[in-house]
Amino acid sequence: MTKRVLIVDDEKAIVDILRFNLKKEGYETTCAYDGREGLRMAQKENPDLILLDIMLPYMDGFEVCKTLRGSGNNVPIIMITAREEETDKVFGLENGADDYITKPFSMRELMARVKANMRRSLSAAAPAETNSGSVIHAGALSVDLERHSVFKNGEELELTQREFELVRFLAQNPGRVVSRQELMSEVWQYDYFGDVRTVDVAVRRLREKLEDNPAEPAYVITKRGVGYYFESNQ
Repeated sequence: MTKRVLIVDDEKAIVDILRFNLKKEGYETTCAYDGREGLRMAQKENPDLILLDIMLPYMDGFEVCKTLRGSGNNVPIIMITAREEETDKVFGLENGADDYITKPFSMRELMARVKANMRRSLSAAAPAETNSGSVIHAGALSVDLERHSVFKNGEELELTQREFELVRFLAQNPGRVVSRQELMSEVWQYDYFGDVRTVDVAVRRLREKLEDNPAEPAYVITKRGVGYYFESNQ
């Protein structure tokens, strides 16, 4: 089944280039030129992925992303920005974006990110031998691999698909310190040779949902200067 990408950008030249290259890769596309229309189309069309500019008329990309996530829509979102400020990138990720790319960007890099974010099937990821069952238990948490859900004290947590993939990978490798680069490769599914803040922001958002006290995490632990590991002995 052909995947569909929604492009939301107020620069027609950018939209035309993106549409051309996406179609060349076999994707269907729909387009919107302001945030309000982009939000409406995202809710109506149910695209498989959204390329979302930050600076938009009527409603900026941050607000579009936040609104979609607030309504439970977990479509993969790649934020596009012409600005280099670190705060823009972090703010987008904290509002639920899966990834970001800064203009000007190479089409090859963008397509690699689109393809990586399209890989949503978890069935291809074989469970680690240390936890080969369909449910991983750790203290008050239960990670249900078949249902793609995480429960805490019997209550299902509202996780995005990316957050589930992150906790699943860590929980399947309990006690093993995983570098940010490996997490980018295994969870985001592409090699990343630059800013790994994406991982740190994702972990912070995940802790806010998993942990009783995110400032003193009991499950997703930081190994300073190296990466993160999952503590299963609660």
